[in-house]
Amino acid sequence: MGKSSKYTAKTPDRNGHIAYTTEENAVWHDLITRQQPIVEKYACQDYLRALERMQFPTDRIPQCQEVSTVLRKYTGWEVAPVPALIPFDQFFSLLAEKKFPAASFIRSREEMDYLQEPDIFHEIFGHTPLLTDPRFAEFTHAYGKAGMRADKKDHVMLARLYWFTVEFGLINTPRGLKTYGAGIVSSFGETPYSIDSDKPVRKPLDPVDALRTPYRIDIFQTTYFIINSLEDMFKLAHMDLIGLISEARRLGMHAPNFPPADNKISWA
Repeated sequence: MGKSSKYTAKTPDRNGHIAYTTEENAVWHDLITRQQPIVEKYACQDYLRALERMQFPTDRIPQCQEVSTVLRKYTGWEVAPVPALIPFDQFFSLLAEKKFPAASFIRSREEMDYLQEPDIFHEIFGHTPLLTDPRFAEFTHAYGKAGMRADKKDHVMLARLYWFTVEFGLINTPRGLKTYGAGIVSSFGETPYSIDSDKPVRKPLDPVDALRTPYRIDIFQTTYFIINSLEDMFKLAHMDLIGLISEARRLGMHAPNFPPADNKISWA
C-alpha cells in the first residue's frame, strides 16, 4: 500500500466496465484453470463453497459489477476497482463501507507464478469468495472500522494481523489442515507448500502472537497461523484490536525466522 507499481491500472468506463485485452483474458483463463484443481485439494470447504457461489468465468476476467452482484446477495458487500497499491487510509475506509478494493490490472505472463503486488486474479479469486460468508465478511468490516479509528502508527500492525489471517491463514477441518487465506489460494506454488512442506512453523492463532511476528512478502511464508473455524474470525472481529496492538508492543516483536531480504535463497 502506498508504494509505486510497474503496472498501469485499468480505468472503468462510465458504465463501470473495464475493457481487457484478449491476452489479459487469456492470462486469467490460464491462472484460474490451473488453480482450480489445486484449491480443490488444499482449500477448506468454506472457501470451496464460496468459490462455487461466485461462478467465475474461465474465458475472461470478470467485471467488478458481476462480482458485486453476488456479494450484495449474500452479505451486502461490493467490489471497488482501484490502482494496484492504495494508502492505508483508503483501504480501511473502503472496507468500513463494505467495499473490497480490487486492483484492476492482471499480471504479465512473466509473473504468472508470483508478483509482489495484488492483481485482479489475487483480489477476485483469492479474496471475494469468502466475503459471501457472513462470519468472514463481519471480520473484514470490523477490521476496516478499526483501521479508521486507529492511529497511523498502528496501521502497519493491523496490516500484520490481516497478513496472517485473511492473506495467509490456515484452518483446521475434519479433513485435516487446509487453507483459506487469499494469498495462499491464489498462489500456484504456496498453496501446496503451506500444507505439505515441513519447512514453515505452523501454530494456533493467537492475535497478539501474530501481531508480534515479522514476515516477508517476497518469499513463501515461514510462519502460518491456524484457526479452528471461521467462527474464530467472527470472534476476532469483536475483539479490541487496538488493545491487542498495545499488548503486542508492550511484549515486543519476535525475532525473524527468515533471512534478510537481500539474501538469495531457494524456498522450493
